[in-house]
Amino acid sequence: MTKEIFTADQLITIIVEGIEDVKGQQITILDLREIENTVCDYFVICEGTSNTQVKAIVNSVQKKVSKTTKDNPWHIEGNDNAEWVLMDYVNVVIHVFQKHVREYYDIESLWGDSKMTEIKTSY
Repeated sequence: MTKEIFTADQLITIIVEGIEDVKGQQITILDLREIENTVCDYFVICEGTSNTQVKAIVNSVQKKVSKTTKDNPWHIEGNDNAEWVLMDYVNVVIHVFQKHVREYYDIESLWGDSKMTEIKTSY
C-alpha cells in the first residue's frame, strides 16, 4: 500500500480547516517560495485568545492533518506556555500565537516580500 502524497496547497487547506474548527482567528498564509534561502515554502499564521485556545488550535490541526494525510509534524515548539506555538510540517510551518505575542513579533512584516493571503472566517 503506497502512501498518498499531498501537495502543500492541499496540506494548507487541511490546516486552515483545523484552525477554523476551533475558531482560530486572523488566519494568514505567507507564500515564501519567491524569497531566497527560506526554511520552508509557506507560513500559516493565526491567533487564539488564550493559552487554552492556542493549545486547542494546535491539537485540532494535528488531529486533522494526521487523520487526513497520516502525517505528523516534524517538530512542535512552544506548546508548554502556549503563547507562540510553531508546528513544522517541513514545507509548511504553522505559527499559532496569542494576539499580544503576534503583535509584538509581527512576523508578517519581517516577511513583507512574501505573497500574503488572508483567510476570511465566518465567525
